[in-house]
Amino acid sequence: MDMDMNSGRDIGMGMDVEALRRDTPGTANRMHLNNAGAGLLSRRTLETMTAHLELEAAIGGYEAADQSRDRVDATYAQLARLIGGRPDEIALFDNSTHAWNAAFYSMAFRPGDRILTGRSEYGSNVLAYLQIAARTGAEVVVVPNDASGQVDTAALANLIDDRTRLVGISHVPTSGGLVNPVAEIGRVTRAAGVPFLLDATQSVGQFPVDVAEIGCDLLTATGRKFLRGPRGTGFLWVRPEALEYLEPYVNEVAASTWDGRRGFTWQAGARRFETWEVSYANVLGLGAAVEQALELGMDEIGRRAVGLGTRLRERLDAVPGVTTYDLGQDRCAIVTAKVDALPTAEVAAALAGHGINVTTTDPLQTQFDTEERDVHPLVRLSPHYYNTEAEIDHAVEAVTKLARP
Repeated sequence: MDMDMNSGRDIGMGMDVEALRRDTPGTANRMHLNNAGAGLLSRRTLETMTAHLELEAAIGGYEAADQSRDRVDATYAQLARLIGGRPDEIALFDNSTHAWNAAFYSMAFRPGDRILTGRSEYGSNVLAYLQIAARTGAEVVVVPNDASGQVDTAALANLIDDRTRLVGISHVPTSGGLVNPVAEIGRVTRAAGVPFLLDATQSVGQFPVDVAEIGCDLLTATGRKFLRGPRGTGFLWVRPEALEYLEPYVNEVAASTWDGRRGFTWQAGARRFETWEVSYANVLGLGAAVEQALELGMDEIGRRAVGLGTRLRERLDAVPGVTTYDLGQDRCAIVTAKVDALPTAEVAAALAGHGINVTTTDPLQTQFDTEERDVHPLVRLSPHYYNTEAEIDHAVEAVTKLARP
């Protein structure tokens, strides 16, 4: 097909998409619709990381870290600004799962305690809930969905009682375009005085996320997805009041200081959850990616990303033999679909053959959703702001050809 993949400013008129694509080397090689897996690095992020690696090679790893301390500290400030927190409320990790584990496993559970979660909860979180339930005698309670497929907040409020120890929810599931009503969930949990752990892995970087507006107590996210940071980065945000009931499950020299006797004192704020060793190149790359997102503006990013997702979903819905499976009243840039005539793996492989990056959902990583719907695996397509309308249309045409008998 003869088409200009750089054409189109229909969605997100405030962005210079052509300039953003020139700053994104990967757009020259593939049509990248897998930002829910890993976004493409910008040239700024790539150059930041390679410059630090070259500095480490030239003067030594410790020395390069010392020289880059101000920029490392700036990463905390940029992440805090991104989600509406403070730098001392941020802890850095090598991935979002470790950040989530640092929060969850720092809570104490007893027999009879209840962990409330949603049907769209991420698979690793579910496994952690089940492990703690088996270990401590706590109970995992799955909150039903409402008629639209999002967490039923009225049911959540009715399920919360004096045994409820935690509400853990995925903002956007890995398995679809649903955006859970997290601000309403936050109002429910605050009224009940129950901690709220939000997995924002798929939402931070895709559209605005504000911890004050949401009212969560803990939030975790990754750098590699819609933030377009490097793999091997993640972070945890901790509301200061939550430190009163959290006991970090790992202690080491970055987390606390020896008191000179046989005790120790935790570091102030969220950094008590960190470990000493870190990839400084990755941290600086994450800082560069967040800085770029802040410059572009999360409102503008969200409008364009979600708009492209809506265009993709609506056009796939119009294709005979193709079904989309995204739930909820509010939906984002992630689109899940199935071609009736072909196995999902074959669809993903065929799209890859056309130079279109997608991935598939895994029923073992969406346990409660699989129990409820039994629709996985699905093809997952996830555009971002540097994709073009022409790319969306080209992907739809490729799927249409696959759906023809």
